[in-house]
Amino acid sequence: MLAMALTRPKAGRVEPVQQPIAAPGPGQIAVRVLACGVCRTDLHVVDGDLPGPAIPVVPGHEIVGRVERIGADVTGFALGDRVGIPWLGYACGRCEFCRAGQENLCRTARYTGYQINGGYAEQAVADARFCFRLPDNYDDEHAAPLLCAGLIGYRAYRMAGDAKRLGLYGFGAAAHIIAQVASHQGREVSAFVTPGDTTAAEFARAVGVHWVGWSTEAPPEPLSAAIIFAPVGALVPEALSRTRPGGVVVCAGIHMSDIPSFPYALLWEERIVRSVANLTRADAREFLELAGTMRLRTTTTRYPLRDANTALDDLRSGRLNGAAVIVPSL
Repeated sequence: MLAMALTRPKAGRVEPVQQPIAAPGPGQIAVRVLACGVCRTDLHVVDGDLPGPAIPVVPGHEIVGRVERIGADVTGFALGDRVGIPWLGYACGRCEFCRAGQENLCRTARYTGYQINGGYAEQAVADARFCFRLPDNYDDEHAAPLLCAGLIGYRAYRMAGDAKRLGLYGFGAAAHIIAQVASHQGREVSAFVTPGDTTAAEFARAVGVHWVGWSTEAPPEPLSAAIIFAPVGALVPEALSRTRPGGVVVCAGIHMSDIPSFPYALLWEERIVRSVANLTRADAREFLELAGTMRLRTTTTRYPLRDANTALDDLRSGRLNGAAVIVPSL
């Protein structure tokens, strides 16, 4: 099969390779990849921002696939089922974190497209315990972004608590999904975009947020909480300065540039800064069930498998609105 693989560390691009079609082992399923979203974490893997990827490795962890083969001891899936395969690909189930419902912090966890071959390929193999049925009200292309932009975004959204006025810094794939969830639940959403990026500003307005401004601007009223999706550490003190006492600033990315020093006054009055790491299967089940009850409009641009580097470059340079999605059948 054709796959687009990272063949050397920090290469900044993937290479076309021919790989044998892997047979599923016990507990695994093999799927034909129907679509795979391109996530900023893929960029961090390819560009070497994240340490220790498997080399070679096939990136991609927003996989929509059709089950073609089933390994021994798999329950809950049948041939022909459509499934989603996300970032978390394995957790031990035995450590203190797993036992406490924090499998996202498992020290021996493994991740799709990082230590496990992912979805920039015609086929993929995954641990069936970490795969999910997808809502029927999304086609393959538009379901793919739900599997990381949606899932990680939703975990960050839950960490923001019951914020009535929510700010989103960095309006890309995750923010445009979570903005719709928050609006659907009756919250006021403010979108903060890079100063001068009128395209992102118009995109946020099209999604239906309450207010749009530059990332250096103050919103009409102090925020109850803010989620930072952009990997820019300088946004942490900026967001704190826009948040009311008792508010929360959630850092949603797996990688961020250094946070500059800032005066204690920004943190005082019981403001909170916290990070979100990975996801749990409980997050996935809860979010996908919610997505099935509403019609989230995922904005996508699709690319053939061989154009994976173009998709990565478009994401890296900010030329995308919403999410890039690789469709191997193109």
